[in-house]
Amino acid sequence: MTELGRPGGDTGTVTRSDTERKVRRPPLYKVLLHNDDYTTMEFVVHVLETVFSHTSASATRIMLSIHHRGVGVAGVFPYEIAETKATKVMELARKAEYPLLCTVEPE
Repeated sequence: MTELGRPGGDTGTVTRSDTERKVRRPPLYKVLLHNDDYTTMEFVVHVLETVFSHTSASATRIMLSIHHRGVGVAGVFPYEIAETKATKVMELARKAEYPLLCTVEPE
């Protein structure tokens, strides 16, 4: 027998380790694409497929929603990912000489 008469030295004390703490999900942010009179529909579909990994059908649906409503959600992500994707969209748009606007806002 060991400490306190229990085999293996178990004192009966329950401790909580740091790894058992509940992990909160990070807040999510919407990445929005805004309609304009110059950016082509094809370019918006391309952005949705390449930056946001939408299928062709999904990208077309989102692009039409943006076209009719003036703004649409390209995706929802934690802040750092949302900001990175928005920056990538703006870089692609500027390189292609389109005024496409991409913003991030809390969900």
